[in-house]
Amino acid sequence: MSTFDVPPSRRGTGSLKWDKRPELQPFWVADMDFPSPPEVIEALHHRVDHGVFGYAVPHDGLVDSILAYLAKRHGASISADHLVHLGGLVPALSLAGRAFANPGDALLTCTPIYPPFLNIHRDASLELITVPHILEDDQWVFDWDSMETAVTPDTRLFLLSNPQNPLGRVFSEEEIIQLAEFCDRHDLILVSDEIHCDLILDEERTPHFTALRLPDKYAVRTITLLSPSKTYNVAGMGYAYAVIPDQRLRHRFASKRGHILAEITCLGYHCAEAAYRHGESWRRELISYLRSNRDLLTAFCREELGKVTIPDMEATYLAWLDFRPAGIPEPARFLEEEAGLFLSDGRFFGGPGHARLNFGCSRVLLEEALESIRKALGKRT
Repeated sequence: MSTFDVPPSRRGTGSLKWDKRPELQPFWVADMDFPSPPEVIEALHHRVDHGVFGYAVPHDGLVDSILAYLAKRHGASISADHLVHLGGLVPALSLAGRAFANPGDALLTCTPIYPPFLNIHRDASLELITVPHILEDDQWVFDWDSMETAVTPDTRLFLLSNPQNPLGRVFSEEEIIQLAEFCDRHDLILVSDEIHCDLILDEERTPHFTALRLPDKYAVRTITLLSPSKTYNVAGMGYAYAVIPDQRLRHRFASKRGHILAEITCLGYHCAEAAYRHGESWRRELISYLRSNRDLLTAFCREELGKVTIPDMEATYLAWLDFRPAGIPEPARFLEEEAGLFLSDGRFFGGPGHARLNFGCSRVLLEEALESIRKALGKRT
């Protein structure tokens, strides 16, 4: 039995995932049910034992671990001064909008997409332009022609999710370079959210190409957002960082922080260091477990349900399910009422008729949920 098969109970622990709707089985918000790597927990105990929790700054061990991680895992050679430490990636998206656009300007992104991408424009009084991804040869891709039509002279940013949440696509090197060329041609800042980059389920078939490896000519307009939070299940620690090689761009971004971003705790810093320095073995075990869960879910949808479709999920632990062929226009509501399950509503991602299912859970719990979905759909026939 895998160590991931018997996660601790989270009910009644103040967990957003489990306690927001305690009457439902939760498969919604993007955190996993698994304990973090033992080395991370040990590092936190060690820091807590110190007993003093004053204001913190990024210590040398953290910075060294980030630079080593980026070099080894992603082939990116950066300097410590390229880093901007942040309390989360959603605030970073908002910060980018305020730093690189003025009220009345626009930002562009492609749907379906993680909901904050569709809302942070309001923080800077911007216009939002969205272009749906399209399905070509059973793969979700950019609709380049529609993007060319949609972009305006007032558009200032492109927000990218890679690996894509919720579609689970790992965009290829060719696609990312083409996107960088598009941004260069239209004078857009490319904000690349790569928070799921270490949750690729088959790295040989679909390797991650980070925006940090784009040709140098694109670095002057590229911001890459990263965090150990999703991979190592430490989202509650509130630590992320931006990598911005261009000094002018980095200054504009950092200068807009003002007084509205929360301090980063010492525990967040030490947690991140331990994850990057010692978490690789655990990460590989996690990927193996998630891959099996993905395969179970995919086979179930395609062989047992038929009318509920699922794309090839190349990354993340979040599956994008299309209930429209089954004649269910509001699947999240349907599953809540008929199956007792809490999934993320696709409407908030720009994908009505869909639901996002978090399979970062024990296999037994996933199997129970799938059986509940089967029974709920069976009542309709």
